[in-house]
Amino acid sequence: MNMSIRDVIIVGAGPSGLSAAIAAKQRGLDYQVLEQGVLVNSIYRFPPQMVFFTTPELLEIGGLPFVSPYEKPTRIEALKYYRKVADTYDLQIAYEEKVESIEREEERAGGAGGAGGASGTGGAGREDHVFAVTTRSTRGVQRVRHARNVVMAIGYYDHPVMLGIPGEDLPHVHHYYGEPHRHHRQRVVVVGGGNSAADSALELYRAGAHVTIVHRAPQLKSTIKYWVRPDIENRIKEGSVAARFNACVTAIRPASVIVRSDRSRAAGRLIGSGPNDGSVPVGSSAGTDSAESLDAAVEACAPGDQGVDEEIPADAVYLLTGYRADADLLCRAGVALNNRAAPVYNPETFETNVPGLFVAGGAVAGIDTGTIFIENGRFHGEKIIEVIARRCG
Repeated sequence: MNMSIRDVIIVGAGPSGLSAAIAAKQRGLDYQVLEQGVLVNSIYRFPPQMVFFTTPELLEIGGLPFVSPYEKPTRIEALKYYRKVADTYDLQIAYEEKVESIEREEERAGGAGGAGGASGTGGAGREDHVFAVTTRSTRGVQRVRHARNVVMAIGYYDHPVMLGIPGEDLPHVHHYYGEPHRHHRQRVVVVGGGNSAADSALELYRAGAHVTIVHRAPQLKSTIKYWVRPDIENRIKEGSVAARFNACVTAIRPASVIVRSDRSRAAGRLIGSGPNDGSVPVGSSAGTDSAESLDAAVEACAPGDQGVDEEIPADAVYLLTGYRADADLLCRAGVALNNRAAPVYNPETFETNVPGLFVAGGAVAGIDTGTIFIENGRFHGEKIIEVIARRCG
């Protein structure tokens, strides 16, 4: 083929992708990082006032110290640190280029094809394939790059879990939380039961919003930060923040949310008649809840869910229901998924069932996103590059 073929293309300029890029540069590999947004795009999209639930040294990559005066670093400090990383190593990153497809092509006869055997197997035929990575820039320019290996360090924050309910696309519905000021004296419904829901509910309440939390489980998640849990629980108990537990969302309307509470479990746990109260019963039906698992962040009602419906006024709705990696992009590249919607990969090499295609960081998690953080995902890139460097050598 008359084209430039790199050793590796790294998709995603988050901590895992940057770590892989540093390792590739140190080993003399021909690499390129492709990022659909800005440097560490997910961290950039975090709420401006966010504080990490970790210490600075656990966010470090490339051997560069993360110096902070605080025990827990802020979003602003993290952005500054990763800019320093990119500049120190002069990393080769193409920004605002979204990967549209990854196709495995044969360079010459005898290639292995797109659905190779178990990952990490020998080198026979490995030089016979090349990946064509097609991107489109924010300005609409399409480009195709080629590499013998691809590292998918795509994270999951760019793909919110959609509930699939009527009204989810209304303009006052958000899957990302920003700042509370604009919701002063507004009625806001926060859907979710994890850290994002608890943090945003507290900030909104303190900014003068009238807040209701809706969550499918009987109580908030056990993973909520230890210094946040007593705060949110006390606000709920005193009625400053209203809450609907054992409840799911069936529809969103222009000025309200329809919530179905399962009265058979802890009487529906309708807690608080705080400043957002004014809910209106809109009918009920007897029956029991379906046996749907509550392990995922999905807050929509499952088929067959029955209970009591009520209409809660809402000027704004935050569906903080979690995020997942772009499984569609992985599947179209030939990657198999397990029953947790996670890519099938070799845990020692991080290579998927497609030879030469690797996953790193949040891309490995599927629906179990709570298992991968910067603290552990930052090491994936180095291990992957070790494998690629051995093969290239």
